[in-house]
Amino acid sequence: LSIKKENNMTETHLQIKAQFEEYLAENEKFENKGVKASAARARKALGELGKLAKTRRAEIQEKKNSL
Repeated sequence: LSIKKENNMTETHLQIKAQFEEYLAENEKFENKGVKASAARARKALGELGKLAKTRRAEIQEKKNSL
């Protein structure tokens, strides 16, 4: 694999971690403090996680197939 593809895989992994952290923070605010706006932000983070997961799955499959 090229260096660029490796960097993309690492970048996707880091984005997944960041979105999950954001989800946890917003969910905490919603569940414990009752902040309604945090519910929307938590849902948005989960949606982004879904997209990133799909991208990462494709990256992993591509790397596996190239071995």
